[in-house]
Amino acid sequence: MADGGELETATPAHGPFVVKDGEWAGWRYWVGGDPYEDLSGPFYWREEEDGVMRCAFRAEKKHMNGGGFMHGGCMLTFADYSLFVIGRKALSEGHSVTVSLNGDFVGPAHVGDLIEATGEVVKAGGSLVFIRGMISTGGNPMMAFSGVVKKVKKRL
Repeated sequence: MADGGELETATPAHGPFVVKDGEWAGWRYWVGGDPYEDLSGPFYWREEEDGVMRCAFRAEKKHMNGGGFMHGGCMLTFADYSLFVIGRKALSEGHSVTVSLNGDFVGPAHVGDLIEATGEVVKAGGSLVFIRGMISTGGNPMMAFSGVVKKVKKRL
């Protein structure tokens, strides 16, 4: 892991695991479920005492564009990740996929910045979950986002 923290298990196969030490102690980290997120992250999440789902990661050089600011594709990838964390309870019955993701870029981030996302489920229907959120760093907004996630049945 990038921050040197250790997971609950020495050889995680798949699933959310709690980080045991380091900067991310007490946060959860998904391993092996999404190869692109594994490559793009690491991204972390936790549920706050008030029930708010919070996602976060530390900005690295690999997350930057040629101008030295966080790449828009990185912000969109993190927003997509955050949709599933924020909607976790509404999506708990099985698999789901993003069918829509919208983002408005409103501020930058640099290497070393702590990037966070929070949000809310606007509506959870039978097969569609509508979610909106905000990505920020140091209390400054970076990207407002919204998305729709569709619950899907697992193929046999």
